[in-house]
Amino acid sequence: MSESTAFDWRSFLLKCSREWADSLPDDESRGEDDEAARQARWLGFPPASEERIAAMEARLGRRMPPSYREFLQVSDGWRHAGGFVWLLAGTQDASWHNDASGLGDSLEEYLDEDAGPEERREVDIWRRGLQLDVESDATYVLMDPEDVDENGEWAVYTWAGWRAEPPERHANFLEFMREMHREFHNLRARRGEGEPAFVNDTTCEQDSRVEEARREALLGGWQRAVEMLDEAKEYGRPGAAGLGDQIRRLLGKTSTVYFEDLVTDPRYAPDLLPPLVAEHAAHSNHDDSTLKFRLRGADDDLESLAHATLEQVRNGTYRYAPAGPFGEAVERARELARWGDGDEAWRTLMNAVPLWEPLGPDHLAPLGWVADPVLGPLLTPERGQELLSTPRGGQTGEAPRPTPGLDPGGLAWLAEPDRGNNRTSYRFVLVEGVEPQELPGRLADADGNGDGNGAGARGGDGNGTGGGDGTGLTEPLTLWEARGRALRGKREFSSYDDRALMAVGRAGSGWSFAFDGVPAPFGRQRFVSPAPGASTGTRSVVVWSGLRTGHGEPFFHLSVARGGAEEYAFTYTDGEVRRSGEIPEALDPDRFFGAVEDSAEAERPLLEAVAAEFGVRLPRHAIVRGRLHTFTTRSWTRPPGKGEGYMVIRTQPMTSGPTDSERREADGSVPE
Repeated sequence: MSESTAFDWRSFLLKCSREWADSLPDDESRGEDDEAARQARWLGFPPASEERIAAMEARLGRRMPPSYREFLQVSDGWRHAGGFVWLLAGTQDASWHNDASGLGDSLEEYLDEDAGPEERREVDIWRRGLQLDVESDATYVLMDPEDVDENGEWAVYTWAGWRAEPPERHANFLEFMREMHREFHNLRARRGEGEPAFVNDTTCEQDSRVEEARREALLGGWQRAVEMLDEAKEYGRPGAAGLGDQIRRLLGKTSTVYFEDLVTDPRYAPDLLPPLVAEHAAHSNHDDSTLKFRLRGADDDLESLAHATLEQVRNGTYRYAPAGPFGEAVERARELARWGDGDEAWRTLMNAVPLWEPLGPDHLAPLGWVADPVLGPLLTPERGQELLSTPRGGQTGEAPRPTPGLDPGGLAWLAEPDRGNNRTSYRFVLVEGVEPQELPGRLADADGNGDGNGAGARGGDGNGTGGGDGTGLTEPLTLWEARGRALRGKREFSSYDDRALMAVGRAGSGWSFAFDGVPAPFGRQRFVSPAPGASTGTRSVVVWSGLRTGHGEPFFHLSVARGGAEEYAFTYTDGEVRRSGEIPEALDPDRFFGAVEDSAEAERPLLEAVAAEFGVRLPRHAIVRGRLHTFTTRSWTRPPGKGEGYMVIRTQPMTSGPTDSERREADGSVPE
């Protein structure tokens, strides 16, 4: 038996009628039919007899679908279906549309030859659909006799030109009428001044479900909570959208999140405003005209706070700093994340979530951290589900199973193709027994920056070249952000030297790393390993791989130094291996390159051997998706020797156009 067969149409239609009548102001002028419907508290008509329904079916040549038939047996037509259909057809008025609107022909002109079934249906519905709207606000209601389910129900499509959206599909006539009931509530919930309070059994039921969803969400039952909130949102219940948006944001569904009615509340703005502003910053291209739309109802103080937060987000200086024990855990998590230990940072954050305290009854989860430049990259949809499944805000219950870490460990992940296959060459330095912030002192020039002007040591030059950590490091940036800053204003590019822009972090127990994912071309003749200079008083390892590079000969270099001197090294290039020192058996290049036809096949086992030999790893998520401190090293190449040349490219700043003298020189004329 279908759902519609057991549905109590009369009770449903009586409820719709009562709620409509009670929502009308007493002094509002209305037509004679509407006033009669208000007095009678009934929007329908007398029921249609079986004979009338049979005559209709004979006229149309089709048996009507079950839910529409059952509706007609209670009311032969309907007034005010939703907010934009004023009269819905009964047995006398239902008719085949036959593209009377001309929309079928109009839409077909825009169809491609390879249009799919959905696009085809949007055209054909206008030719074969049964039209049910009789009077409306430019809104069509069509039942599709070709879109039929196993119960014989026809899908219902609604479309209004002023909505500028494709036709909306409803599974059957019953679902269409339920949606119209929700639409009526959504519109009536926005009461104007002086209008009667909109309170009835439906609003009370939905408000009760909102309260239940609040409790369920804090207990960790986010799936059920979001279902209840989404339904209440369709009925226009206050708070439902803003509460649901908090769940959606942690699931990564950001484009339609506005935290409606909550972000403008001073209690919640400190935690909800940053993620809203961060989403705006990510897609606004510095056009801030839409920010006011996202903050509908905000006062001047909140708008000022929003723009100040926006500046912090764009500058990478926003810091999430909640109070209490949870805030202390946030600081520990940030310290771990900024040096690349994202998995441990996430566990630190999650272990503290039960200690989190909401800012008010409409606060379901901590959210400000997703806008933090260091903590935000930790979020994935799976991690968002874990956080939402954790009891918090004073609630107790069973903690969810931890999500797997994002970092695979070791180094072998570098041999896996990345998105777009961009990582075909990379290089990194590992230093034992030192902290990441000490690496510029070991790998950069004496001025701490590698550019000879001391900007890093002095605390930065405004272009991100140093000073973010007071040690020649930038503030945490993505690798692409760091490269963009390094190139900003640069006018000279030379093959004389090769100063690497490297991200730094911890490489496992007792090791730190500096990583360059987009290195310059490898030049064996002038290459100088930075391993000896980095190994004063300790041990260092340098790896530079280009076994999968799409241009030039594949290559691989490994060098290990201790106490300022190289211990051993090898370089594979041009199909040959050049070595020095006593190389451990586990790293002997003959084991890797002698047994493969394609040198690229040696990359993974080589990286696995290096990781095992030194007990190191590189954090994939932090390097690929996160933000890390960066700095510029000294050159990885020696100066050109006698008879060796190099190339310098200089560019001119962009101007509005050439001067008159430049034009004359360009076309050979002589200046006056």
